[in-house]
Amino acid sequence: MTAVEHILGKDWTVLPAGGSTGTAYYAQSQQKQLFLKRNSSPFLAVLSAQGIVPKLVWTKRLENGDVVTAQQWLDGKALNVEEMQHPKVAKLLSKIHQSSELLDMLLRIEQTTVKLDQTLVRVKQFVKGSKLSRNSLILYKAIQYLETRLLDVYHDKQVVCHCDLNHHNWMLSNSGELFLIDWDNARVGDPAMDIGRILQSYIPKQDWDQWLGHYGVENTHYLMKRMHWHLLVDEIIGYVWTLNRRQDKEADYHLKELQQLLTQINAWNL
Repeated sequence: MTAVEHILGKDWTVLPAGGSTGTAYYAQSQQKQLFLKRNSSPFLAVLSAQGIVPKLVWTKRLENGDVVTAQQWLDGKALNVEEMQHPKVAKLLSKIHQSSELLDMLLRIEQTTVKLDQTLVRVKQFVKGSKLSRNSLILYKAIQYLETRLLDVYHDKQVVCHCDLNHHNWMLSNSGELFLIDWDNARVGDPAMDIGRILQSYIPKQDWDQWLGHYGVENTHYLMKRMHWHLLVDEIIGYVWTLNRRQDKEADYHLKELQQLLTQINAWNL
């Protein structure tokens, strides 16, 4: 990070901020603190303007062509599992899904949307390429459901989906502001992709109607069917991915999640 330190000046200390990509840094001087990231998406500027991520302070290009963004560093914490049930979470996700500015920008960057038929082909190829998972009856039933419900879960309202809504990506500042960070996996697709992940992972079943009310929609059979379709996709990929890497504990978790989803599908006649 010599080049970044040169931009900031000698009064700044730059340290890695963790994360899997190794492109995030924490910068501190006597007066200020900043969160730096190399080659973040131009999508960040729109997210900042709408108050979804901490404020973007500046963007600078290095001599090697890398682009560094600096965001306001806020004291706060990630949400815990229980805090994910707060209405603020539902309302911020709804704001994101309803934003035409976010949608226009991401379509300009990605130029693609999540298409169900392509997703199904990709999942089947992924499973087929894994000898370890071919004999799983649960996996077979899950893929069969994806195939038979493909036309039933089509949804023409496409929105910006975060696609990685674990509680570590929801940040609450000490002043009470809620942010959703880490947008590297964002896609344009069915909002049920995001809604389903939060409901299934964090919200007790008896509270689903209430949570969806805070989000701004009714709990319908159609929504449940779409949610479960996308949740099955996630768990199939997670299962095969971890199984191929001999991560048996994680693979067992995904297999149990698959079984639970299939049980819900049968019980609710989805």
